[in-house]
Amino acid sequence: MSDATATLLGPETLAQEIRRSRFRAVAGPVEDEAAARRFIAGNSDASAGHNCWAFRCGDTYRFSDDGEPGGTAGRPILQAIEGQGLDGVAVVVSRWFGGILLGSGGLMRAYGGTAAACLRAAARRPLVRLARVWIACPFAEDARIRARLAAIAGSRVEDARFTASGVCLCVALPAGEVAAFTAGLADLTRGQALVSATPPAGD
Repeated sequence: MSDATATLLGPETLAQEIRRSRFRAVAGPVEDEAAARRFIAGNSDASAGHNCWAFRCGDTYRFSDDGEPGGTAGRPILQAIEGQGLDGVAVVVSRWFGGILLGSGGLMRAYGGTAAACLRAAARRPLVRLARVWIACPFAEDARIRARLAAIAGSRVEDARFTASGVCLCVALPAGEVAAFTAGLADLTRGQALVSATPPAGD
């Protein structure tokens, strides 16, 4: 489990030259692996010799050396993300070769250092841990529950499944709000909403 405490507020770019090779890092916030891969594809430059990258989203992380010697690019970029206590972040570092070989150690310092410098320059926001719960309720309570959820910053309905007796909502909300929200549902729905950590049986 990642112990990161922050993510990025928005995208950041940093370029530098290291022994005639040009390096450009682009970092940005991503919600999940699919978003990370879209970010990587959108910020890779076809004119570069290598577009190396890494991302971390909670327990999911990936990295690529994109043709550089194994372990010299993607892993150092990931270490830059983790070393700064970040999560929900993707970084692409593109390299244009300048004619001087950097060696494995030089490549690791160049890729990791460029990523780290880019991340240090980026604005950040606190990372809010989300928890997910399922709520089974009659149709008549659906709108009331959604309205209560909308009053909690950072919360959202992620899935809705309809059954013969009502609706099952998968909601995500800040982990610190779960206990109060759950307790409040009993009064709000007069005990008609059932809360569980997994989808109700049969769904």
